[in-house]
Amino acid sequence: MTINKKQKLTILTGLGAIFAALIEWIADGMYVFTQTKILVQKKDPLFGTVYKVWQKKFIWGLDLTLTITVLSIIVSFLIFKLFKDKTR
Repeated sequence: MTINKKQKLTILTGLGAIFAALIEWIADGMYVFTQTKILVQKKDPLFGTVYKVWQKKFIWGLDLTLTITVLSIIVSFLIFKLFKDKTR
């Protein structure tokens, strides 16, 4: 079985999307779940008390990475089959 140029491009694009999602997940700290807020401790400079505040920050999680990976595999497989040569 040989593959044509469009199929090679499809495979490389799918692998690139998966690789990019993994790099982003590693760069954001390898959290299991995606977070949109984090708990931060702040110190009041006047009284010296410490309190906790929720800060809006998006942190990429493994759940989002796996979703992108599965969708990339499915779409790449379907496009790969669509570009199959019909020479038989």
